[in-house]
Amino acid sequence: MKPYVLFFHQIDASSLSYVGGKGANLGEMTQAGFPVPGGFCITTFAYKDFIETSMEMAAFFTVLDQIELADLEQVRVIAQQIRTHIEQIPIPLSIKTAIIQAWTKQGAENFYAVRSSATAEDLPGASFAGQQDTYLNVKGQEELLRHVRKCWASLFTDRAIVYRAKNGFDHRNIYLSVVVQQLIRPDTAGIMFTADPVNGNRTVVSIDASFGLGEALVSGQVSADLYKVKNSHIVSKKLAKKKLAIYALPEGGTVTKEIPPEQQERQALSDRQISELAVLGKKIEQHYGVPQDIEFCVAEDEIYIVQSRPITTLYPRPDMPQRPLRVLLSFGHIQMATNAMKPLGLSVLQHIFPASVFTLAGGRVFIDLTDILHNPIARKIVPSVLKNVDESMSRAVAAVTSRPDFLEESHSSHNTAFSSVRKIAVPILRKGWKVLRSGNLEHVLDEVAIYTREHQKGIQQALNGKQGAERIIIVQKQLKTLLLDILHNLIPYVFPGIISVFMLKKAITHRLGHDDEISKLNKSLPHNVTSEMGLELGDLADLLRELPAVREYLKKANDQTFYSGLDGIEGGETFRRAFAEFMDKYGMRCPGEIDMTVTRWYEAPTRLISALFSHLQSLRAGEHRLRFAEGQKEAEAAMHTVLDSVKGKYFRSKIIKRLIAVYRQLGGLREQHKYILIAVMGECKKAIMEEADLLVQRGILRESQDVCFLTLDELVNLLQHNYAGNVDDLIAKRKEEHERYQKLKPPRVMTSEGEIVIVPLNKKNVAAGMIVGSPVSAGVVEGIARVILRPESAILREGEILVAPHTDPGWTPLFQSAVAVITEVGGLMTHGAVVAREYGIPAVVGVDDATTLIKDGEKIRVNGDLGYIEILGNR
Repeated sequence: MKPYVLFFHQIDASSLSYVGGKGANLGEMTQAGFPVPGGFCITTFAYKDFIETSMEMAAFFTVLDQIELADLEQVRVIAQQIRTHIEQIPIPLSIKTAIIQAWTKQGAENFYAVRSSATAEDLPGASFAGQQDTYLNVKGQEELLRHVRKCWASLFTDRAIVYRAKNGFDHRNIYLSVVVQQLIRPDTAGIMFTADPVNGNRTVVSIDASFGLGEALVSGQVSADLYKVKNSHIVSKKLAKKKLAIYALPEGGTVTKEIPPEQQERQALSDRQISELAVLGKKIEQHYGVPQDIEFCVAEDEIYIVQSRPITTLYPRPDMPQRPLRVLLSFGHIQMATNAMKPLGLSVLQHIFPASVFTLAGGRVFIDLTDILHNPIARKIVPSVLKNVDESMSRAVAAVTSRPDFLEESHSSHNTAFSSVRKIAVPILRKGWKVLRSGNLEHVLDEVAIYTREHQKGIQQALNGKQGAERIIIVQKQLKTLLLDILHNLIPYVFPGIISVFMLKKAITHRLGHDDEISKLNKSLPHNVTSEMGLELGDLADLLRELPAVREYLKKANDQTFYSGLDGIEGGETFRRAFAEFMDKYGMRCPGEIDMTVTRWYEAPTRLISALFSHLQSLRAGEHRLRFAEGQKEAEAAMHTVLDSVKGKYFRSKIIKRLIAVYRQLGGLREQHKYILIAVMGECKKAIMEEADLLVQRGILRESQDVCFLTLDELVNLLQHNYAGNVDDLIAKRKEEHERYQKLKPPRVMTSEGEIVIVPLNKKNVAAGMIVGSPVSAGVVEGIARVILRPESAILREGEILVAPHTDPGWTPLFQSAVAVITEVGGLMTHGAVVAREYGIPAVVGVDDATTLIKDGEKIRVNGDLGYIEILGNR
């Protein structure tokens, strides 16, 4: 028989489906021996049998399926109709009897809190808490039954209906249990988080407390003290002015009272109570295995726990000890790819980069530079270097590494990480310095071209003719040797071009009093593979201008028949040859390309169509090449201006001339290592996907894209028939996990304690209404903001400003059309900044929440000199 009522001691975590999240937690804690006031749950069986007595609910559910969520008035009306209907349905006798018997056994003379407990509430991936109603100080049989029915009705509040619909929950499949819990008349009540809810630090217990009943605090009606406890020590106390408190009345119901002025700023909890609460909170967290959001009350110096649920808003902590403290940097922010990665993409990166500095959290990669940062020299160098990548990241690293606890561990640390880095770096720097001083630049460019060509040919030859596990093992070997190979054979030629610009900037500023000429020397750098890609895409667009039939075809083309669909179309063969040539060079690229599982252009050629049409709409024929040539002329003029400033000074003139030559010839190579890396990944992906197709044919995988949810080692085991688990279950679990991770916003910097480190930008001298970031490409321009989250189908028109979360080489096709660039992530030397300077358009990067603060279609002014953005209004 399905029970209509269960007492707390009869309930545990397995009871979720019939007592809901809140009820299951109370039963679980009761059985674990935590101080929970007694009570019982009216199960979902009672709710279902109650609802089934209604002849109208089926029609109401149909209306909810079709409701327009944006129409808030429609939602309000239907929600009210449902609640009114439920409150008028008589409770069946069998359900009523079970409730009254339980109430009598628990104590008919007691006062109770009557709360809803939904079956999807308080789950790790959902946050239903607070969406249904709570009723306090309920006494007597009729009052209890009335409030039970009101709880059932509260499943259909406006907010609950909208939340369920937006998150894909079927209204018919969410059931409500009702918690009836003995009410404690507290002196103080509050909420305790066993991890800091603001920055995520898992070692901090955060406690909000105020006088009277806790529901007043939960609903925001009263102010609360805030106490923070870390490692058993109270580290912070912020006392609120507690003007009001809500208390239970002896006859039932509640009353709001003013607190006497002399007591308003008194601590709601004593230091002893704060410490005892923190210890109890950590015990509850240990029981559940995850940080908890706990409601408590204190009566006559006794602590009671009235609710506990997982904190659903925390970013996952890496799988490592909390201490000693580790400092972790988001690889995604450095690489301009902040989305969650699938297991295959993560596995590929773990093969390429040293395992000792890579760790995973929330489907993202984080770089652990702690051992290096324990060196005092590195603590100065790393934040300085990071300024060129992302200023927010630089500020955070500088802040956390200057804390006393980190410095204490640095003094006691005896690691060799810095020495290991130095062993690798010194030969590279020595060779690069030699090139900077006296290397034959034409010879260097030839060496780079040969290395790039031979590297691609080498990976193709290594994989050619191989199949099965052997092929994937070769992929693993190629990836594992890739980084050191690039460091030793390419970076010595890239380094001179990077260091020369910094030396030039210092010298030019000293001679001219400003560095304006640097931005001109940046323009139209030759030998930049990413710029060349943009130019060649422009050439494709110009070819398309002359082929109207092909243009029409592209508007409806699909990936499966992209090339064959050009057959019989006038100019189709001409375009196919040119497009195939472009794909041979750049088809392995795409936005977010550092993640192998992201679709490459060669896999989905239609993703380039919007870029081609953007070019057609925003530039005239040949304009992209003309702009590049003009940039070269400006750079040449800047070179003469700089050399004129040192005329007559032989040695200084010679040094400046050499630095300019090195920068103009080798500065463009800074994109070469990424190009080679992505080219190798592209060839490896072809091999992996061919094996995935064979696994689908053999019935081992359901679809080829499922391989993205396996690691390389798992794929090898699968191909060797050594995988013991159920691959379908594993993939399904990981798909669900990936979807959950994708919704998280990754931190730039976090610690092993889970703390998200944020140091706000100093806005002391910023005018009101200005949006601030890092100025990385000079100039001031006004235009229409075009907010683009994904570039595949985006079209930029003349006079539009690109506003994006970040950019990488896969976004380059849009830069030809943009008059300015704004990104949420980035620094002086990241992709968007570099390309913007080469194209001579203003850019401001590192603008937190730019894609939400700036609305699509707004007219804005971008100041790339000072790093400001001003909203001018609608177009």
